[in-house]
Amino acid sequence: MLQEAAQAELSREDLWELVRAFVKEFGLVRQHIDSFNAFLERGLQEIVDEVGGVKIEAHGVEVKFGRLEVGDPVFKEADGSEVSLTPMIARLRNITYAAPLYLHVTVYVDGEERRRERVFIGMLPIMVRSSKCILSRVNSDEELIRLGEDPYDPGGYFIINGSERVIVMQEDLSVNRVLVDYGGESSSVTHTAKVFSVAAGYRVPVRLERTKDGMLYVSFPACPARIPVVVLMRALGLKSDREIVMAVSAHPRVQQEFLPVLIEQSKIARTQEEALDYIGSRVSPGQPKNVRLERAQQVLDENFLPHVGRTPSARLAKAYFVGQMVSRLLELKLGMRSPDDKDHLANKRIRHAGELLSIVFRQAFRQLVEGDGILAREAHDEGERSSRSQRGAARHNHG
Repeated sequence: MLQEAAQAELSREDLWELVRAFVKEFGLVRQHIDSFNAFLERGLQEIVDEVGGVKIEAHGVEVKFGRLEVGDPVFKEADGSEVSLTPMIARLRNITYAAPLYLHVTVYVDGEERRRERVFIGMLPIMVRSSKCILSRVNSDEELIRLGEDPYDPGGYFIINGSERVIVMQEDLSVNRVLVDYGGESSSVTHTAKVFSVAAGYRVPVRLERTKDGMLYVSFPACPARIPVVVLMRALGLKSDREIVMAVSAHPRVQQEFLPVLIEQSKIARTQEEALDYIGSRVSPGQPKNVRLERAQQVLDENFLPHVGRTPSARLAKAYFVGQMVSRLLELKLGMRSPDDKDHLANKRIRHAGELLSIVFRQAFRQLVEGDGILAREAHDEGERSSRSQRGAARHNHG
């Protein structure tokens, strides 16, 4: 009986009742608040850990980054004093509802720990009703009214210079997922396989194309020319023809379709070194062979399919990922699968406030660390102090 009820199709009224129950329990902005809370709890620290620290090689100084701490919303008065901030105070005084960010750093000189500090690195706007908002700790409507807030206000927005601002969600194609499609009618490309490879702030579009002569080529931004797919897979560590074929597919029809590509493109490079040299001659033309080989390996490690990995140990996994792209494209060509619908919701993702803010924070934090940023200056100043101390000790000993 229960199985029959579970299998019964829900009516339109049942579906609307489900929607009403969801809105009543979670509200309309829960996705914004949850996304921002995840950014506070994990996203910020992950970005700091990506950078890791600052090194000044000339002075033997290294600043390692530790825990990132988010304070409570405050406002600094003209006399330098700090006062606790509520959303209503921010609205009335036309100021930003924000909290200070503190980074715990450890300074090393020549591998020896010198000191630890808690460094202020900036202010972060706080979403109303998020975990860092003072309203999240209020349990009664009376207390909310005392603070000047509407008990029915769901939050999910920011207060910037006194004005309430909402971050609009963005629709984007699903990342790290292969999508296959037909080429344009007037194009020399008959079929394509694309993936947006995203990891740690890197977004690299990789495109596999089949031309009218049946050949397959891969293109990505770090390489100015298209690379024959067999040359690329060989450069990534698949040395034999059998390894390349099996990385593509075990299906006889797909293997038969791929065979002419393998035979023709294997003439370009029969060894891994030749394949790396072919790629190196495209990314560093006119350079000596050793430079070309090193540059090709660097591009493949750092700029190709970063979501699979950005170290030499990930090359083989990248080769198999390319093989899956080839397999899907050839299956489309053979009618074994349908093209992916880019407008289908399954192939799309919604970027919420937390993810969008992480993009902005990653860029701002890297600027803070690199060049003339405060953390880079801290490391440089420590190096200068260390050098002066060493010179002073040398003059003392000489005297």
